[in-house]
Amino acid sequence: MPVTTRGCELVLLRLAYLGVTNMVALLRLLPRSDHDKDTEILVLRHQLAVLQRQLGDQRIRFLPTDRALLAALLHRLPRPSLRRLRLLIHPDTVLRWHRDLLARRHAAMSRHRRPGRPRTLRSIRVLVLRLARDNDSWGYRRLHGELLTLGVKVAASTVWQILREAGIDPAPDRTSTTWAAFLRSQAHALLAADFIETVTLTGTRMYILAVIEHGTRRIRILGATAHPTAAWVAQAARNLAMDLHDAASTARFLIRDRDGKYPAAFDTVLADIGMTVVRSGIQIPRMNAIMERWVRTCRRELLDRTLIHNQRHLLHALREYETFYNTHRPHQGIANARPLAPLPESITNPDQLAQLHIHRRDRLGGLLHEYEHAA
Repeated sequence: MPVTTRGCELVLLRLAYLGVTNMVALLRLLPRSDHDKDTEILVLRHQLAVLQRQLGDQRIRFLPTDRALLAALLHRLPRPSLRRLRLLIHPDTVLRWHRDLLARRHAAMSRHRRPGRPRTLRSIRVLVLRLARDNDSWGYRRLHGELLTLGVKVAASTVWQILREAGIDPAPDRTSTTWAAFLRSQAHALLAADFIETVTLTGTRMYILAVIEHGTRRIRILGATAHPTAAWVAQAARNLAMDLHDAASTARFLIRDRDGKYPAAFDTVLADIGMTVVRSGIQIPRMNAIMERWVRTCRRELLDRTLIHNQRHLLHALREYETFYNTHRPHQGIANARPLAPLPESITNPDQLAQLHIHRRDRLGGLLHEYEHAA
């Protein structure tokens, strides 16, 4: 019983203490204006919301939106009033938040609405993304060249930016080398040859002999056979010699590797028309870089994506690809021109650019895509 009586006395004493303290707080609030009271109520409510959201955290963290709200509510109060408020932060912190808020607002208002170059037309952006979807192996420079063949003149960096914004990773650019610069300077007099191996569905190994002109990037596929005998290779050289004569070619040198499939007659036939055969160094494919690059392109765009039935099917696919490569496909090494077809004039009419009607022509059952303006 004594314990119970003492407990009741403690409760009554605490109630009296709380009553006195609240009465004193009420007396302090009486001389204050209603605006100050409303402001403190809103601030206290928001601080409670912050504490409830971060229940359990030892350190209270204010989000940018919290800082903006508190700064907007409290910055008009004088400093003595701020110090009397029951705040979770220092009054100087509130003032600093307000200064930062004004600085960011001023920076946002001072920023140009449309910085940099004008935004690319929507029709061009749609066309770039369409080309990228249809041809997943094309990089941004290959897409840029395809646009030039359609008369749509945009910067390669614009194509790169469109792909990046769409989440498509552009192909990496490749830097030039001293040997590559030398090959470009002597391109008008250079040819390059190489054998390519592929396998048919029946397991037969086929050998393709191709020659490319460094200056124009024109490819000549001399043939494909399962048995590249000396007689077959020599006859391919004679066909090449006649073709170069008919085309009035200025090439005087042919680069090839040290493959044993080239007989002595191959060099002899070319020497008869005044052409010197230059063999590349041992295990130095970069000496024949232009041809090696075409081999890689042919594999990626044709051979790796085609199931070859037999020799006849292979020759048909190669002829189609040769026509596509020489008459439509743009080439970065010659400013995105085409070996046998110059680039068209750029479209300057804004109305025509805004309404692009592009048709797609498929080769080899849709394996190769050619784009052209609708008639």
